[in-house]
Amino acid sequence: MSQQPEQSSLPFAANSAAQPGFASGSAPEPKPAVQRAGHAPQRIPPWLENTELLLRLLVRGFIGVFFLVAPWAGQLFWFFPRLLYVWDQNPLILYFPVIAHYAAFGAVRGVVSGLGILNLWFALLDALHHRYRNG
Repeated sequence: MSQQPEQSSLPFAANSAAQPGFASGSAPEPKPAVQRAGHAPQRIPPWLENTELLLRLLVRGFIGVFFLVAPWAGQLFWFFPRLLYVWDQNPLILYFPVIAHYAAFGAVRGVVSGLGILNLWFALLDALHHRYRNG
């Protein structure tokens, strides 16, 4: 059995009797870690919500564009041969020939590109939802 304290316990003193420096029975009640019923929770500042939304959109957008373009990078950007290392000749693909065999299929490339489009769609929906909720 674990010797860890229970996570749902409140940080109250073990004995609610008089504490040093206070008159008997006039010790201030410690504040619990959990919000009591009737108290409103603290509101997150708008600048923090907007910053979080911006970072989430940037990450989702970057991942979406990467998954959209990466499978086709060798064919689309033939004039920049280093992009072949993204999908066709990366070390993971070259080390496992079975993965290279399946990665060469157009259907697999299409599924990965579809996941990129789906990620971009979620980013757009998130931005629109935030706009209509706050605007």
